[in-house]
Amino acid sequence: MIYVCRKEHFNAAHKLWNPNWSDEKNFEVFGPCANVNWHGHNFELIVTVKGLPDPETGFVVDLKQLSTLIRKLVIDKVDHKNLNMDVDFMLGKMASCEILVMEFWKILEPAVKEITPNGGLYKLTLYETPRNFVEYFGEGI
Repeated sequence: MIYVCRKEHFNAAHKLWNPNWSDEKNFEVFGPCANVNWHGHNFELIVTVKGLPDPETGFVVDLKQLSTLIRKLVIDKVDHKNLNMDVDFMLGKMASCEILVMEFWKILEPAVKEITPNGGLYKLTLYETPRNFVEYFGEGI
C-alpha cells in the first residue's frame, strides 16, 4: 500500500467560545483562545491518500488534481477567513481544530474517491501551530 501526501497552507482566525457558558468559564477553559477579538493561525493541512498505483500512470493519485481539489473545496473557503463567522460549514460549530478537521473530511472524502480509482482518503493532519496538530482517519467514535 502506498501513502501519498499533499500539504496546503491557509491563514484563518477563530475563537473558542461556548455560548452556554459564562465568560469566566470560557476564559478558564479556553484561555487566550477565547479572546473577544479573535486570534489567528497559519494552518497547514496535510491530505494523505492511500492506494495502489495505477498501472498506466504509476500514480496512486494525480497530485495536481489533488491539489486543485483541496484548494477549490477547502482552502479557498477558509483562507483569510474567520472560521466562526465566514465559513458556511463551520457556522454554529465550535471552531476547534478537532471539529474543523472532521468537517474537512466530510468535504474531501467523496471528492478524493472520484479522482483515486485504486484508493481513497486515508488521513487528514491539521497543524494549528508547529507544535499543535490533530490527525483524523475518518472514524466515528
